[in-house]
Amino acid sequence: MSAAAATTATNLSSISSSQTKPCSLSPNTPISLLPPTSSRTHRTLLTTASKNPISRITSTKKTNPDHQSLSIYSDDDDDDDDDDYYDDKPREECGVVGIYGDPEASRLCYLALHALQHRGQEGAGIVAVNGDVLQSVTGVGLVSDVFNESKLRQLPGDLAIGHVRYSTAGSSMLKNVQPFVAGYRFGSVGVAHNGNLVNYQSLRAMLEENGSIFNTSSDTEVVLHLIAISKARPFFLRIVEACEKLEGAYSMVFLTEDKLVAVRDPYGFRPLVMGRRSNGAIVFASETCALDLIEATYEREVYPGEVLVVDKDGIQSLCLMPHPEPKACIFEHIYFALPTSIVFGRSVYESRRAFGEILAIEAPADCDVVIAVPDSGVVAALGYAAKIGVPFQQGLIRSHYVGRTFIEPSQKIRDFGVKLKLSPVRAVLEGKRVVVVDDSIVRGTTSSKIVRLLKEAGAKEVHMRIASPPIIGSCYYGVDTPSSEELISNRMSVEEIREFIGSDSLAFLPLDSLKKLQGSDSNNFCYACFSGKYPVEPTGKVKRLGDFVDDGLNGSIGSIDGGWIQGTRVQEGKTITDQKMEEETVSL
Repeated sequence: MSAAAATTATNLSSISSSQTKPCSLSPNTPISLLPPTSSRTHRTLLTTASKNPISRITSTKKTNPDHQSLSIYSDDDDDDDDDDYYDDKPREECGVVGIYGDPEASRLCYLALHALQHRGQEGAGIVAVNGDVLQSVTGVGLVSDVFNESKLRQLPGDLAIGHVRYSTAGSSMLKNVQPFVAGYRFGSVGVAHNGNLVNYQSLRAMLEENGSIFNTSSDTEVVLHLIAISKARPFFLRIVEACEKLEGAYSMVFLTEDKLVAVRDPYGFRPLVMGRRSNGAIVFASETCALDLIEATYEREVYPGEVLVVDKDGIQSLCLMPHPEPKACIFEHIYFALPTSIVFGRSVYESRRAFGEILAIEAPADCDVVIAVPDSGVVAALGYAAKIGVPFQQGLIRSHYVGRTFIEPSQKIRDFGVKLKLSPVRAVLEGKRVVVVDDSIVRGTTSSKIVRLLKEAGAKEVHMRIASPPIIGSCYYGVDTPSSEELISNRMSVEEIREFIGSDSLAFLPLDSLKKLQGSDSNNFCYACFSGKYPVEPTGKVKRLGDFVDDGLNGSIGSIDGGWIQGTRVQEGKTITDQKMEEETVSL
């Protein structure tokens, strides 16, 4: 038996937010973003952390002294004036859900995936257990595109898992859409994964040397191979043993003929929560908004480093490697999660409103109206407006009917990509001094178009307020962000950014104020994208997130194994791009 599987089994009825001990071998610290102010507050104890970060690095062409010019892929063309509005935001990779003990499990998965659609729009899938057979339906597109009544009829049973995914670039391939299902000598197993593994290359190389054959370019497939070669008994200890070999960020749900297993990496980078329906069915999901839709009561988070096994005998809670300091992703509260969700034990809505209030204290502006960049800036804008005593109004209206592709006009219209998605309200803006609140600035291209849009609609002054600190570094832990050299805050001062976007003033939420808001819990969050200080500094050549080059016909292992890391450093409060490319590689 693995040393990690040393915890006792817990009866199904005894697992609750008030009774469960956290997965830890050391004292643990509650995480909260704000002092409790609502009856809906859930204090969740996060403990443990894992060994390494993960990465999705993009860069531009560089020349390395020991290598020829390296052509590194990039998601978007910054020179294209009409790039998609939402391509100028960091994006979460995936959303997962798992349900045990409900006769409508696959249909509830379908609804839960709808609630998690914001976490991935390019592929969806559900695997359900019918008898002893794992049946799967996956497809490219939105949840509503992939599933219909006839598809859901193919997925009977009271045990199911689901997944929505976001592909970082290029086309999504059906073969890479999760959940994955694999057969091995003792049965079948399905898995849905949110996150990325930093040691994917070395694990895949080891497995291939021992005869494993890979069908996809996804790091998730490595997990299935590790389970297949494990000799641990009973089966769920194979999952534990496999996860002990993983390094990086992962929140996963597994499915067998009779078990549902939920696992969260020891750092707790990505969220994963547990709930219960009135009929006793257990539900796991990336966010509580999924629980709300299917009428499941939120009970608690899956603790960092915890493995929860659900079967007919109840729930067992097992621990992976313990660690005293979690590193939950602060950007879940800034942008990724829905405002209706409880993430890391705290209401996302309350957090964003508090961010706006602090921003108003730190950077007030003489203005006539406060507006937001919809939808992610709305709650912070409400907090900002309330704090300075100025009305909040809808100065920008978002269109909900524009997909990710559209027909470009034959004669180029300036900023038409943003205009398709955001329409200014002249009655609100004309002749007014306007504060516009957004959640973040990434490349700055969209912000400049929004400022120009507002001034063309008659705004007398436009004051941009950003409810997060400047983003100066790429995320190496499972979020799609541009390379550091594409991040405008990494190469420009605040005043230079203001000039670039054309606003009358510009202010960000100070990092120190963001940390102060969290008090004693401050060290339990990851701020690497704001500080350039990573919990574990990645080096060398690492796998990118997503499955963005292999079209199923072309592509090779060499084309999927990554990009070069470009580091950043902080010196006297100013970020400086490290121009020297890393020269180490992870060999296959």
